[in-house]
Amino acid sequence: MTPMRPAGADAFPKPTVEPAATRTSPDEGALYAALDLGTNSCRMLIARPRGSQFQVVDSFSKPVQLGQGLEASGRLSRSSMARTVHALQVCRRKLDQHEVTRMRLVATEACRRARNSRDFLRAVRRETGLPLEIIEAEEEARLAVISCAPLVSLRTEHLLVVDIGGGSTELVWIDLSEVEPRERPRSIMKLSDGFTNALPGQARVVDWISVPLGVATLRDQFADVEDEPGRFALMSWYFEERLANFAPYALNTPPEGFQIIGTSGTVTTVAASHLGLRRYDRTKVDGLVMTTDQIDRVIRDYLLLGPEGRRADPRIGRERHALIMSGAAILQTLMRVWPTNRLSVADRGLREGILYAQMVRDGVVTPEGLEGVA
Repeated sequence: MTPMRPAGADAFPKPTVEPAATRTSPDEGALYAALDLGTNSCRMLIARPRGSQFQVVDSFSKPVQLGQGLEASGRLSRSSMARTVHALQVCRRKLDQHEVTRMRLVATEACRRARNSRDFLRAVRRETGLPLEIIEAEEEARLAVISCAPLVSLRTEHLLVVDIGGGSTELVWIDLSEVEPRERPRSIMKLSDGFTNALPGQARVVDWISVPLGVATLRDQFADVEDEPGRFALMSWYFEERLANFAPYALNTPPEGFQIIGTSGTVTTVAASHLGLRRYDRTKVDGLVMTTDQIDRVIRDYLLLGPEGRRADPRIGRERHALIMSGAAILQTLMRVWPTNRLSVADRGLREGILYAQMVRDGVVTPEGLEGVA
């Protein structure tokens, strides 16, 4: 599996043109919706704009395992499609209940790879009426980046945003060294227009990559390895091999002011475990900065617990225990190969990026009021 990346600057995605039905002028206080259908989960947010941010009105999240069996067959199975359609019917009811008309509903890696994904989208439209669309890896990376803008430190000159998904992992390296410190978070938000060649004084995307290995696909690659420490080491090595062509990977001199922001269920679960949260609290996790030693300590604890111990651990949860070690292998690899011992934790991602992009486009949210982390 070869990582996907642009051949040059002209390969960066163009701004997405949404269906005409969603481009009417928004009323004051209009609700927006963003749905992310990934390899493992179906998640949706409904929100209204508030200044430079937005207020969540309703949400939905369910593990549907859409990509189950995809690695072996190349197709979405009937059972996984049925589970997903059922979850999407719940989303449809929530959208109707809140009378949401401005929405964007996207599918990612599993649907990008499956041979029968178009048939699946037609079935979704027939059963739910939802206009689900498959987005390319480039756009998925861009939306994850802009969702993390509020967490960008004013001292950051080089930024790596990592989105560990179920079927793929997106990495985007951004040079902020020419941007005035207080403008750095706002300059990230402005990437909603696309990863184009930046003008002087703006955020510049140095390189990006989409590795077709996420928590579900990496786990499936080594499912036949019985020795757990050995399996973990193999997953880490295998993921690192896929980074070889990512330009900043070969940096010999650590850049000044480097920051990694990690967004995914893996990252937030490790953070919650570090904090000892028996009940997840987003306000304590989003924006938390963890050291490499703290991350390594949590991962060692996971290995010591074993499969049954992780299943029973309330910090991990029954929905994530089977995927946490493959995600941990990706996370530990990333912290090992780049010049930093700190990770900023983001409980935000594709859905938030979709909401920001819609609201900025409509002029109901402006990046000008955005402040970063001192």
